[in-house]
Amino acid sequence: MSTIKETNFNFNNQTSFYRGKVRDVYSISNGYLVMIASDRISAFDVVLPKAIPYKGQVLNQIASKFLEATADILPNWVVAVPDPNVTIGKNCEPFKVEMVIRGYAAGHLWRTYRDGGRELCGEVLPEGLKENDKLPEPIITPTTKAAVGHDMDISRTEIIKQGIVSEEDYLQLEKYAKALFQRGTEIAEKRGLILVDTKYEFGKKDGVIYLIDEIHTPDSSRYFYAEGYAERQSNGEPQKQLSKEFVRQWLIENGFQGKEGQQVPEMTEEIVKSISERYIELYEHITGEPFVYPEAGEVLNRVEKNINQALLSL
Repeated sequence: MSTIKETNFNFNNQTSFYRGKVRDVYSISNGYLVMIASDRISAFDVVLPKAIPYKGQVLNQIASKFLEATADILPNWVVAVPDPNVTIGKNCEPFKVEMVIRGYAAGHLWRTYRDGGRELCGEVLPEGLKENDKLPEPIITPTTKAAVGHDMDISRTEIIKQGIVSEEDYLQLEKYAKALFQRGTEIAEKRGLILVDTKYEFGKKDGVIYLIDEIHTPDSSRYFYAEGYAERQSNGEPQKQLSKEFVRQWLIENGFQGKEGQQVPEMTEEIVKSISERYIELYEHITGEPFVYPEAGEVLNRVEKNINQALLSL
C-alpha cells in the first residue's frame, strides 16, 4: 500500500509552498490553493513517524462531501477535487481565529469543568454537568490561530477588543458556525451518530466570507454513537467515540503524550494497518457510503498528473 508521506512538486505559476502537520499546500499565482491531504498523522502536536495508508483520502473526501452539503449556508473555498487526496480552491485571507463549537461536556471543556472552571471563552457553564452530558445549547469557544505553538482559548469580547476580527464579521462567523453545526448534527443523526464538537475556519476574499479548510472530519470533530448514549450516560460509562481519539489512547497506553523526553512507541505494520482500517471505518460510517480504493499505481505520479490537468482548466 503506497502512502503520501510528503510531496515536492513544482507547478506552473506556483508562488509558494507550505507543509503543515498533515497537509502540503501550494499557492498558485492566479489566486488558487492546491491542498494535498497527505497520509501523515499527528497527535499531541507531533507528527508520527509512519504514514497511514488512505488516511489523506478519507479526510479529503469526507471534507468534500460536507462542504458540498453545506454550500447553501455560505460559499466555500472549493473549486475542484481532481484527486482523492487533493482539493483546489480559492486562496482566501484566513480569519485569525478558529470557531470551535461544542454541544456536549467533552474533551477540553470537560477537563476545564472537572478542574473547577465554570466559564470557557466567556461562556458560563451550568452547575451539575457530568462528562459527556449534552449542553443546554451549543456554545462557541474560539481559539487563536497560532503560527507557532499551541492555539489559545479566547473570548468573543477579547477577539473584538483586540481587533483580531471586526465585530460585524465576528457576529457573522458565529451565525455561520451555529448553522453549520446544526446541519452537521442533522446529517450525523441520519448515520446513527452524535456530533459532539468540531471546529470551523473561515476566510475572506473580495469582501465575501468563505468556509475554508476541512469540516466534520474525524480529525477536526468528535462523534459519539447515538445507540446506547443515554444508557451509558445514566450508568456513568465512557461514550463510544468515532474520532481520532483511538490513536491518542494507543499513544497514552504506551507512555507518550508529546512531552519532553517521551518516545513515540514503535509503529509496527500491524498498528499502521489497524489505524488505516479504523479511518476507512470512520469514512464509511460518517458518509454512509463504501470506501472506494484508488487504482493501483505510483501514487505521487497520479496526484501530480491530476493536479496539472485541473490547473489547466482554471
